[in-house]
Amino acid sequence: MLVRDRREAVSLSRGPAARLSVLHVLAPAAYGGLEAVVQALAMESAGSRVVASVAAIIPGTAGHPFLAGLRAAAVPAFPIVVAPRAYLQERAALAELCERLRPDVVHTHGYRADVVDAGVARRLGIPVVTTVHGFTGGGWRNRCYEWLQLRAFHRCDAVVAVSRPLAQRLSRSGVPAERVHVIPNAWRAAAPPLDRAAARQVLGVPSLRDHFCIGWVGRLSDEKGPALLLDALVRLPVFPWTACVVGEGPARRALEARAARLGLGERVRWYGGVAGARRLYPAFDVFVLSSRTEGTPVVLFEAMAADVPIVATSVGGVPDVVSGTEAVLVAPGEPRALAAGIWAVYCDAAAAARRASAARVRLEREFDVERWLARYEAVYRTVRAGALTSRPGPA
Repeated sequence: MLVRDRREAVSLSRGPAARLSVLHVLAPAAYGGLEAVVQALAMESAGSRVVASVAAIIPGTAGHPFLAGLRAAAVPAFPIVVAPRAYLQERAALAELCERLRPDVVHTHGYRADVVDAGVARRLGIPVVTTVHGFTGGGWRNRCYEWLQLRAFHRCDAVVAVSRPLAQRLSRSGVPAERVHVIPNAWRAAAPPLDRAAARQVLGVPSLRDHFCIGWVGRLSDEKGPALLLDALVRLPVFPWTACVVGEGPARRALEARAARLGLGERVRWYGGVAGARRLYPAFDVFVLSSRTEGTPVVLFEAMAADVPIVATSVGGVPDVVSGTEAVLVAPGEPRALAAGIWAVYCDAAAAARRASAARVRLEREFDVERWLARYEAVYRTVRAGALTSRPGPA
């Protein structure tokens, strides 16, 4: 249908039954918080006024695990398979896809999509929304990537920060305040968790009543603080415990060597990436989040949903998700404090259980998916209306 003037365009974009098509663009890792958020945005939109599809930039082959869940949920998913640095080919393929789908909004996620791909949509006159899931920090290479990404945000029509500290950083970097929206992540269980005995059987840890299981789930990289967990474990008093580390990442080999040097031996078990890991949380007597930096971590929601006591570093959006009423919060980068938090859960299981119960109630009350989707839809409609009204009228 042709839009003949600006007033008609605005009317169409604001109509009560108007549907919006949104193309999410990302370069997915095997699995992580960013990938979980994109899957939720796409899959939970089914039946709503937002019609979602996903373009996944995949260096290598099209058989990426990220695509399987989308396809199972009948979400249109388009792999763009390119060589690792074939950026021109990538941009050309995305341009062809956008020309074919003509989405109302392109929604980018992550460094590569923000820096390499967002400009493709802008040149086609498609408004761009990005979600800032967090910054990893680290060495000069990562800092250079983050500088480029921050510059890219200035050209987006809307920038969604998943936590207030991220929004503050965006403002300090010069992103116009009117374009920044704070929308914390949300949660809806995809499948019920296993019971304690079944989860422990899967992980192969003792199911004895007095054997304490310490859980850690995430990407094995410096910003997630897995080394801090190891440094905390060696500071624990003597009692029967096993630590289960679920996740994969570039630091795994170094971490395993560090654990051996610290004398942790078989007490720390490394599982790598585990499909459906969120179902295994009931195996844990405590879930530890040791991150040095965070947005709004999805693993925190997973622990809250499973009624598992939480010890977490007070970074990023974590304090906006749990307070001292729902978790033990400690300063980042302090292994002694982390060890003290774990010990406190072991020593007072009743108090830990009360905090876990309060956390689950707060999760259900404040982080529901419907409200989350509605806030994203409002952002999409705002940028879509702006794009339509800014187009020149007929000559």
